[in-house]
Amino acid sequence: MRWINLKPGRATSVALMLAPFALLVIAYGIGSAARLAENPGDKLLPALQSLVDAVNRMAFTPDVRTGEYLLWSDTAASLSRLVAALGIATAIALVTGMVIGMFPYIRALLAPFVATVSMVPPLALLPILFIVLGLGETAKITLIVIGVAPAMIRDLALKVLELPREQLIKAQTLGGSSWQIALRVVLPQILPRLITCLRLQLGPAWLFLIAAEAISADSGLGYRIFLVRRYLSMDVIFPYVAWITLLAIIANFALDRLRIAVFPWSNLERGA
Repeated sequence: MRWINLKPGRATSVALMLAPFALLVIAYGIGSAARLAENPGDKLLPALQSLVDAVNRMAFTPDVRTGEYLLWSDTAASLSRLVAALGIATAIALVTGMVIGMFPYIRALLAPFVATVSMVPPLALLPILFIVLGLGETAKITLIVIGVAPAMIRDLALKVLELPREQLIKAQTLGGSSWQIALRVVLPQILPRLITCLRLQLGPAWLFLIAAEAISADSGLGYRIFLVRRYLSMDVIFPYVAWITLLAIIANFALDRLRIAVFPWSNLERGA
């Protein structure tokens, strides 16, 4: 039996999935114990109990100054920025990607420009955005939109170009206008890809959000991480990083479930 033909059962799959995480926790515990044994005041790898205490302090104990539960208030601030930015980027990408893919004249006009913009490092634009738009929410949201929208536009435009030409010809033969073809032929077929594009851009979107909050914000997950780093509070930073990762995983899973629920036929294209 070749290894390529061996498939793990459900229980084995779960065990294999959890194994790297368990090894990571064990390695952290060993490293932390070794450093603390050498220096009880070490802050680089705090004990696991210190991480638990930090989570309790940030998530379940009201802040003395504001009375807020800091983890939840920071999460709400970051998610509001992220959702707003991704909503705007998705709308821009859907419309622009469709027209670039469908209309040759618009493709000749906008495709090179979008490709050029997608090559600009978004973080390099951050000082410009803060100068032009100020230090408020607009600059942070704009950074995320600039960071993710061009890649989504290019991906959707390519998806439109991949549609069978026969479909467009048949729609025109039946008297369909460009508007009708866009809504009834092109749009239904690229919506699953739109959700996939959004999933793929979750990581970059979080990166741009954390960078913007680190420079100018008074709340948010990125703001808190860069605030406590001044005091080497790794017991707060590690849980915040883990929480951001968990939020991204949940969003990724939810979007994939949404795609399958709304467009079940999209799984057939993947051979599922």
